[in-house]
Amino acid sequence: MENAPALYATAWAVLPPLIAIGLALITKEVYSSLFLGVLTGAILYAGADFDGIVNHVLKDGLIASLSDGWNVGILIFLVILGIIVALMNLSGGSKAFGGWALRKVRTRVAAEIATVLLGIIIFVDDYFNCLTVGSVMKPVTDEFRVSRAKLAYIIDATAAPVCIIAPVSSWAAAVSSFAGEGQNGIHLFIQCIPYNFYALFTLVMIFSIILMKFDYLKMAEFERNAIENGDLFTIVDDNAANADAAEEGSDKGIVLDLVFPVVVLVISCVLGMVYTGGFFSGTNFVTAFSDSDASVGLSMGALVALVIIIIYYTCRRTISFNQCMSCIPEGMKAMVSPILVLTLAWSLKAMTDSLGLADFVSGLVKGMGGAAVGVIPAALFLIACVLAFASGTSWGTFGILIPLGLAITETHPELATPIIAACMAGAVYGDHCSPISDTTIMASAGANCNHVSHVATQLPYATTVAVISAIAYVLAGFLKSPVIPLIVGVVLLIGTLFYFRSREGSYKVPESANRNNAAAN
Repeated sequence: MENAPALYATAWAVLPPLIAIGLALITKEVYSSLFLGVLTGAILYAGADFDGIVNHVLKDGLIASLSDGWNVGILIFLVILGIIVALMNLSGGSKAFGGWALRKVRTRVAAEIATVLLGIIIFVDDYFNCLTVGSVMKPVTDEFRVSRAKLAYIIDATAAPVCIIAPVSSWAAAVSSFAGEGQNGIHLFIQCIPYNFYALFTLVMIFSIILMKFDYLKMAEFERNAIENGDLFTIVDDNAANADAAEEGSDKGIVLDLVFPVVVLVISCVLGMVYTGGFFSGTNFVTAFSDSDASVGLSMGALVALVIIIIYYTCRRTISFNQCMSCIPEGMKAMVSPILVLTLAWSLKAMTDSLGLADFVSGLVKGMGGAAVGVIPAALFLIACVLAFASGTSWGTFGILIPLGLAITETHPELATPIIAACMAGAVYGDHCSPISDTTIMASAGANCNHVSHVATQLPYATTVAVISAIAYVLAGFLKSPVIPLIVGVVLLIGTLFYFRSREGSYKVPESANRNNAAAN
């Protein structure tokens, strides 16, 4: 690399994200923590050159992040989602659906399971998943005193982990784009699904936690406070409180006022993505999705959906055209906090890129081989976990490790599928629980939950699954089959949960918390 800094591709490249993550968990304040991580990266890059530090923070960090076409497309998509959510709330659609769901959902377990199932159904994109599921299910989970931290975990656990095993999703398109020449990316993606242990075990984890009616470690504190004291937040978040207040909508809404916009948005986003992949120019659907530009496709689909939704509400006279227009600034304001965090997170990634974090990790990976061939999938999984957690980007981790994994498979073709799946799964772990991950940020926004609260409560759950996934990858590396690793992993996970449930400090949900208060009243 030309003009590389003296610390390029050294262990120092890991320091900026470590500082950002550490400060966020300690101070419970994400903006300054991320900025200090960005500043640390600039200092390591430019040294004692003050002008160089300022230029690297602004020009190469913040300005570059906000001028990147992909990032701008994602921001446009988020703003439009915020507007659509504001429209659904003002129309009373969310309130109507919540009332309908409360009449149908009669137990706390059913409320949580319904949230999981909705998250699985909306598999097209993790951003859309996070904001839609949160908006729809908050009234239901609030009724049963499910803490916002638990809601955020459920949303996050059915976002990236579901998208990475759904062949028709923006994630499938991203992974397929990193496949080598002459390889069918979607075919490779589908082959990896049985080996994507982290995603599969996450689904087992979330269903088990709900059905076993308990929580452990940090989540137990938040759930106890929600159930026994009625405090859904534990740590008060002004942004969340303001967002909740903005969601009080009309009493004239019907369930269709929420269902119609969601269906239109899903269809429009799928069509937008395949449009960018050439579907309407004769390319088949699977290839078009594989070749799509998710940023452009999602923003295009969301824009078309917004126009249709405004026409629908205006024609139905649920809300007036002027009220629809008032939702535009309201929706944008609701997205200011996640957009700010995303911008700082992208800038932090730019700092780690300039310090050669990817090349540092590549050097570690290339040193593997020899007698330890069987543990290569597990090693790549752990490296992907660390890299994605530190950088906050799963797709960036795909770009770094999948090509390396493909190179390794040239000498070990029998391990091709578990190696690529391990790279994907480790990247999903980082995306699932890193405090600077865009999906983690979106899950917090979707649940109107304090971001650091979400990270602190989710991290032990995600790490439990990651440890068991690493064991499964060791087995897969030697057995070269997903069947036994899956069985052993599920047994280990269930056994681990029973162990935590028996430990002092775990919180078992009392039967009184299972009552539907709305139905009782």
